[in-house]
Amino acid sequence: MNPLISLKNINKLAIPALISGISEPILSLTDAAIVGNIDVNATESLAAVGIVTAFLSMLIWMLGQTRSAISSIVSQYVGANKLEQVKSLPAQAIFIVTSLSILIIVGTYPFAESIFKLYNASDLILDYSVDYYQIRVFGFPFTLFTMAVFGAFRGLQNTFYPMIIAIIGAVVNIILDVILVYGVEGYIEAMNVKGAAYASVAAQLTMALCAGFYLLKKTEIPLKLSFPFNKEIKRFTLMILNLFVRTLALNVTLYYASAFATGYGKQYIAAYTIAINLWFLGAFIIDGYASAGNILSGKLFGAKAYKTLLQLSNKLIKYGIAIGIIIAIIGSLLYYPLGRLFTKDPEVLHEFYNIFWLILAMQPLCAMAFIFDGMFKGLGKMKYLRNVLLFSTFLVFVPILFWLDSLNYKLYAIFIALTFWMIARGIPLIIKFRKIFIPLSQKP
Repeated sequence: MNPLISLKNINKLAIPALISGISEPILSLTDAAIVGNIDVNATESLAAVGIVTAFLSMLIWMLGQTRSAISSIVSQYVGANKLEQVKSLPAQAIFIVTSLSILIIVGTYPFAESIFKLYNASDLILDYSVDYYQIRVFGFPFTLFTMAVFGAFRGLQNTFYPMIIAIIGAVVNIILDVILVYGVEGYIEAMNVKGAAYASVAAQLTMALCAGFYLLKKTEIPLKLSFPFNKEIKRFTLMILNLFVRTLALNVTLYYASAFATGYGKQYIAAYTIAINLWFLGAFIIDGYASAGNILSGKLFGAKAYKTLLQLSNKLIKYGIAIGIIIAIIGSLLYYPLGRLFTKDPEVLHEFYNIFWLILAMQPLCAMAFIFDGMFKGLGKMKYLRNVLLFSTFLVFVPILFWLDSLNYKLYAIFIALTFWMIARGIPLIIKFRKIFIPLSQKP
């Protein structure tokens, strides 16, 4: 067995990637947990955080795909022992994506109220959503910068430094959340939902500064922008465009889920906020092994080691499903304490407990989808990923959601539709991967 795909080497990549990958959901979960326990309008504040998180996740996932594209290209060049040829690419990619993020801020800041009305927010929830977003959006460029740097590290087969950066960001966010949301008597006035937003921006800025420092000190990849554009910028751009379309489809799913939950009432959107953020946390834990697949598949593909690549896929799917089952078991053991961690509102807790079991049951299914999603990104096959997500969103999730909503299933409608969405994402990827690489692995 190739030592590159040994459990030890996979874990060496996957565990730090797992820790760094949960940095964004940890920011949102921390905000939700702290805000959900304030003394004034906690349910409305929690609902606002959920709505804004859904919208920000859409923006981050749309433009944050630079991480996957950079990782794919760099890892393939590492596998082919030609890294020198793409050293200029990460800085150029960072320049492009951060420039776009500035345009996003300018284009959305003045229209925040109109945007969140589309999510069915109104009255106090709408006011809090606007307050939270108009602060937190300024962390957007820092997040994209950090994600792009993480992509460069992943391409270099290094997930250790992204883990360190993510831990620093999470610690800063938690400390500032407590201080700014609740205040410090005699020193800092309680800022409630605005305090959570300021804490997140500070954490994102801290992570960006650390990311830049570690990239310059620990790698040979420069951050100085240089021209002409690297020869791989065209392939990078095509990857981003395919991933952009894919992410639009993904965010259609999240938009409908959030908008439907908000339309059911404040206790439903608050319960949905807790549930979806815990789902994101589980997804990003599994994504640690998907990241190992992303990193190693790119390198093996670049080296044309197809037999080893097939062996890697078989190993990762076993590990991913095992992790999914462990998450489900832990979630079951902590079923009721987890809900009370975020809110004391009995109506919100009732709705959350009704559907949390579905999120736990989804975890092994998520593993299949995320593992092969990561591998296809490492291979650079973004077009197929785009087509699969378009299919699973518009021909699976949306019809099931509208059908079950018409039967008044409410949050059940959302999470049952999400379950079938994950199945429709995973199975086609597995079939396509084996169709490509089983014949290639058998060639002498």
